[in-house]
Amino acid sequence: MLSSLRNMFKVPDLRNKILFTLLVLALYRFGSHVPTPGVDFQAVKALEKQAQAGGVLGFLSFFSGGALTRFAIFGLGVMPYITSSIIMQVLTVVIPKLEQWQDQGAIGQKKITQWTRYLTVALALIQSTGLAFLFHNGASSIFGTNVDLIPKWNVPRVALIVLSLSAGTALIMWMGELITQRGIGNGMSLIIFASVVSRIPSGGAQVKADGGMVKFVVITVMAVLVLVAIVFVEQGQRRIPVQFAKRVVGRRMYGGQSSYIPLKVNQSGVIPIIFASSVLYLPVLLSNVLPTSGFWSNISKFINDRLLQPNNFVYIAAYGLLIIFFAYFYTAITFDPVKQADTIRKQGGFIPGIRPGPQTERHLAKILSRITLPGALFIASVALVPTLLLAIWHIKSFDGFGGTSLLIAVGVALETMKQIDSQLMMRNYESFLK
Repeated sequence: MLSSLRNMFKVPDLRNKILFTLLVLALYRFGSHVPTPGVDFQAVKALEKQAQAGGVLGFLSFFSGGALTRFAIFGLGVMPYITSSIIMQVLTVVIPKLEQWQDQGAIGQKKITQWTRYLTVALALIQSTGLAFLFHNGASSIFGTNVDLIPKWNVPRVALIVLSLSAGTALIMWMGELITQRGIGNGMSLIIFASVVSRIPSGGAQVKADGGMVKFVVITVMAVLVLVAIVFVEQGQRRIPVQFAKRVVGRRMYGGQSSYIPLKVNQSGVIPIIFASSVLYLPVLLSNVLPTSGFWSNISKFINDRLLQPNNFVYIAAYGLLIIFFAYFYTAITFDPVKQADTIRKQGGFIPGIRPGPQTERHLAKILSRITLPGALFIASVALVPTLLLAIWHIKSFDGFGGTSLLIAVGVALETMKQIDSQLMMRNYESFLK
């Protein structure tokens, strides 16, 4: 292991990429602690303490590494970019022009990326404006806190705050693309990884303070076991064999080799958990603006008693079903059996025992449906079981010890290590991943 780590820094090109990536991530974490101008610093400290209790505020600050509750210039984090990327992926299915761009290869992907950037900036402007109003006079109704981060409310001050938060999002997006181009790994994924991992020390201290040493040790052992299970499932894949027929082009003969299509058990990654959490918190947010009398008060009481309690059966059932639904939904968007079957047919390939065309399409769809179910059930259990156990033990904050944190950390770490491993193997060094 130590020799493999030394090999990473023996190659000058790889060493420079790793150091550049670490430098950009350090700058990102620095920006996550730089407060936005025009904000009351004492109120920010009070808001950070209230966010440790979890709930809606704790969820919103999860992907920013706590920068949102600090109202830092990187407070919005990568959420606007993630949202715009998801929107563009969904629109690609329904808008023919975007589908044409996707089929054009690198040129079309460049156009889609450019529109994703525009949409990210637009979403950042909308979200930063909403947060400015929310943390001024709406925090008590939404988050259950009376903290006013912007006591001196005027147009120039609000415009400065909105501009700072939006510029911070644009800067994060640029930093992520820099890591992808000049560093190692996927830039946006590594930024999310840095945000999640940065919460582990404070989360561990909070768990120990709430539950004591015995529960802390039990939760740590449980987190390690869940981590091992995530690695095992993330590496699992179904390989569909594909045979290519021989063909003669001029005086040369091509084809005749065999390959395979790798289908991961967890094809959608952590996306279903993010979608399910967002949808589940939507009625929670709406319940705070409903009337407090009559029929609406009963609805608000039901939402607060059922959808805010991790150990409640309604919460468990709704969260689990939403995760399974979005696992199938996102897998259907990212892997199209019709296009895959058509690509195999055009390349002169076929799956042994399956005719090219509609039969190949049905075969791929059947396999995809079968392997998606265990993957969806696994990520649902990973998201629910640790949260349920911690809720039963009355531990309020467990950043870094929940299933979502572990899924993100393991997924990004594995992908990054695979890239480093491929760089080492190209230069005849010992493999990092055994």
